[in-house]
Amino acid sequence: MIELMVTIAVAAIILAIAIPGMDELTLSNRLGAYANNLVASVHLARGEAIKRNAVVTICVSSDGENCAAGGWEQGWVLLAGDDVIQRQQAATSGFKITESGGLASLNFQPTGLGATQATFTICRSEPTVGSRERVVTVSLTGRPSVERTSAGSCPG
Repeated sequence: MIELMVTIAVAAIILAIAIPGMDELTLSNRLGAYANNLVASVHLARGEAIKRNAVVTICVSSDGENCAAGGWEQGWVLLAGDDVIQRQQAATSGFKITESGGLASLNFQPTGLGATQATFTICRSEPTVGSRERVVTVSLTGRPSVERTSAGSCPG
């Protein structure tokens, strides 16, 4: 009986240590997925602009059809004229995707170059601000890069 009690106590201690670590792992995986989706969309928009020899726009979209105002966590859409190339669904509630300059759209020229540089921060704002973030930077040449940060200052 004593051995069983000791075993249960050890298992409880291990679980108490492991659960917070799992939360951080889940957060890291989710942030990575959102960053990868954004990077893939940027690569696709740049490639489609070159292929179609036309301007391709990535913009915030809550309906998956039209550009809108607001945060990128609503989702986004890739447009070539009126043609929808790709739709990205909204982020899970509690996650934020913000662009530091407040841009609601990015345009890629037929040469593949972007019109402006953009910096996106992907973070969790609820239920608690996570200590991890992803920063996606899109250069003027249209190339994205991802950086892991631990600022933990996600806007609410």
